[in-house]
Amino acid sequence: MNTPVKERPILWTPSKERAESSRLAEYIRWLEQNRGLTFADYPALWNWSVTELEDFWETIWQFFDLESSAPYTSVLDKRVMPGAKWFEGARLNFVEQVLRHVPQRGDALAISARSETFGTEQLTWAELHRQVSSLAAHLRDMGVEKGDRVVAILPNGPASIVAFLATASLGAIWSLCSPDMGDVAIVDRFAQIKPKVLIAQDGYVHAGKTVDRRGILATVTDSLPTLEHRIVLPFAGELPDGARNWTDLLDRKADLTPEQVPFDHPVWVVYSSGTTGNPKPIVHGHGGALIEGAKQSLHQDLKAGGRFCWLTSSGWIMWNSQLLALGQGMTLSIFDGAVNYPDLNVLWQFVAEEKLTYFGAGAAYFGTCAKAGVTPAKDFDLSNLQALGSTGSPLSEDAYAWIYKDVKEDIWLAPISGGTDLMGAFVCGNPMDVVRAGEMQARALGNAVRAFDSAGTEVIGEVGELVCTEPLPSMPLYFWGDEDGSRLHESYFDTYPGVWRHGDWIEITPQGGSVIFGRSDATINRKGLRMGSSEIYQAVEGLDEVMDSLVVDLEFLGRESFMPLFVVLRNGLTLDDSIKAKINTAIKNGVSARFQPNDIIQIAEVPRTISGKKLEVPVKKLLLGGNPETVVNRDSMANPESFDRFIAYAAERETG
Repeated sequence: MNTPVKERPILWTPSKERAESSRLAEYIRWLEQNRGLTFADYPALWNWSVTELEDFWETIWQFFDLESSAPYTSVLDKRVMPGAKWFEGARLNFVEQVLRHVPQRGDALAISARSETFGTEQLTWAELHRQVSSLAAHLRDMGVEKGDRVVAILPNGPASIVAFLATASLGAIWSLCSPDMGDVAIVDRFAQIKPKVLIAQDGYVHAGKTVDRRGILATVTDSLPTLEHRIVLPFAGELPDGARNWTDLLDRKADLTPEQVPFDHPVWVVYSSGTTGNPKPIVHGHGGALIEGAKQSLHQDLKAGGRFCWLTSSGWIMWNSQLLALGQGMTLSIFDGAVNYPDLNVLWQFVAEEKLTYFGAGAAYFGTCAKAGVTPAKDFDLSNLQALGSTGSPLSEDAYAWIYKDVKEDIWLAPISGGTDLMGAFVCGNPMDVVRAGEMQARALGNAVRAFDSAGTEVIGEVGELVCTEPLPSMPLYFWGDEDGSRLHESYFDTYPGVWRHGDWIEITPQGGSVIFGRSDATINRKGLRMGSSEIYQAVEGLDEVMDSLVVDLEFLGRESFMPLFVVLRNGLTLDDSIKAKINTAIKNGVSARFQPNDIIQIAEVPRTISGKKLEVPVKKLLLGGNPETVVNRDSMANPESFDRFIAYAAERETG
C-alpha cells in the first residue's frame, strides 16, 4: 500500500518556555544528569529507547520513583513476544502509587465529577483515601482475596474509581462495563472470568431521561452463578433482596495497606470490542499498567496540580487511562452525560468551568463539533486549557483546522493511537515539537513501532502495517481462559512471527511523525491500489452536506472490487444526483478517481462501537454474505438499530 510522501503544514510550535517546562524535557535533563546521556533530537532519543530497551525502562522506573517493597532482579528476561518477563522480583501495587499523593495533597481535589444523574460530586485526596479504605475493608469481610474477580456495571464517576482502587488494593482483579451496555454484552464479558462480587448502579439519567436498568441487572445477576455478593448504588428504586447498599460500605474508618503483588499480577480484565465474536478478555498487570502509564505522562505532559478530563464511557479503555492522570497527582474531572444535551456547548462549558488544563475525547466528538459550527473560543474562557487529546479513530485534517480556528489558537493538540490491547499508545504527542495537520507527532518512547510492507520490510514515507518489533511491559499477560496461548498468538503474532501486528495502516513520516489510515482489515483495494478508509472519510466528510460516512470494499477471493459508500446527510437533506456528484468530485479531487464509490446510499446513522469506532468489518462481512445474526454483536454497539439499514441493503443487493 503506497501513498505519496507529503510534508503537512505546521499548525502550532511550542514556545521555548513551553517546551522546556514539559515533563519530557525534565526527563531528558534527568538522563543527562544521572546517566550522562544526551540526544540531538527526539528521533535519536526514541531510537535509544527501543534499542537499549532494558536501560530505557529502568530509567522510567527511576525517574518516576516507582515504589516496590522488594527489588527487581532484572528489567527484562529476554526480548520475546509473547512471553517476555519484566521486573521479576519486584513487589508493588498500582493503588499504592496513586494514593501516595495523599500526604502532600490531602485537602486538594482528587476528583471533580458532574453527571446528569447525581449532579456535582467532589472528593479530596483525603476523602478518596478514606472511601477506598472503607470499601476495601468491607470487601475483605466479604471474603475477597488476591486473585478474586470483582466486576462492576457503573458509569464513569467517583464510585467506579473508588471501587477499582479498593479492589486492586486487595490484589483482586477488576473488570468494568458501562451501564448502557446490553445484558448479553455484559454477560459475554463477565461470565468468562467468573466473578465473586458485582457492583452496579440500577439506573441513570441521559439527555434528560431516566433509564431504569433494574431488569438488566437482574438478568446479569441470574447469569453469573459464581456471584457471592451484590453491591448496588440505588437510583431507580429499592435495593433488590440480598444486595448491599453502596453508601453503607463507605462508613468505616479503616487502615489501608495495599497488598504487595508481583509486577505481572493481574490488575484488571478489559475486552476487545466484541463486534464480531465473543469479546477477548485481555489481562493486564499491575506493573505493566503502572509503568506504561508513567511513561505516557511524558507524552501527555501530565503534572501534579493540573486538571485532567477525558470524555469517556466506563466501557472504553480511556476510562482506565484516567487513573494514570490521577497517579500523577492531577485532579480528575469527570463528565457523565449527553454531550449534546441541551446542545453541544454543554461540554465546552464544563471544560471552562472546571478550568481544565488537559481535555481529551474521541475524534468523532471533535468532528461533530466542527460540523455543527460550535465556537468554544468565542463562547467560553479556555485560558487554562493547555492541551487537547484525541483517539478512537483518525482525527481528520478538517478537525485539526477547526480546533486551531475555533477552540484555541495556542493549544498543543496531541492525538494518540494505541488501544485496549496494550493499555497504551503506539504513537502520541511530543510537547517539545511542532504539530502538523492530520499527523501524530511521535512514536512513543520504548515502543518499537514500525510500518511493514507485505513482505515484512520496514518502510518510511509509505503506508504499511503498524507493527511493534520489541516487547512492551503493558502488553497483555494473557487472555483469560486461553490456556495454550493460541488465541493471543492468532490475534497479534500470526502474520509476522515474533512481531506484534496491530491491525492498523500507518505511515511513518521522514520527520518522525505518523498518520493512521484506519484498520488494515478494512482495506480498500481498487485495481491493486490499496488505501485505508480514513482518506475517503476526509474527502467526503469535508462536504457541508455530509455529517458522517462509512465505506467498505467488497473485493473477496478474486471478486472484482465493489465499493459502496454510506452517508449521513445534514438534517432535511435527501440524497440526490447533485449531492452524489459533489461526493464523487470530492473523492476524485481529494483522493483519486479510482476510489469513487460504485454506489452511494443515504443512512440515518453510522453503526459504531461503544468507544465510537465505525463498524467497517462487520458491515463488510454482512455484505459479503455473512449471517446478520452473527457478523456483529449488537450489545457491543452504541447504536444497534443502525445495523438494520445495512441488513436491508444486503437483501436488496441479493435480490437485485
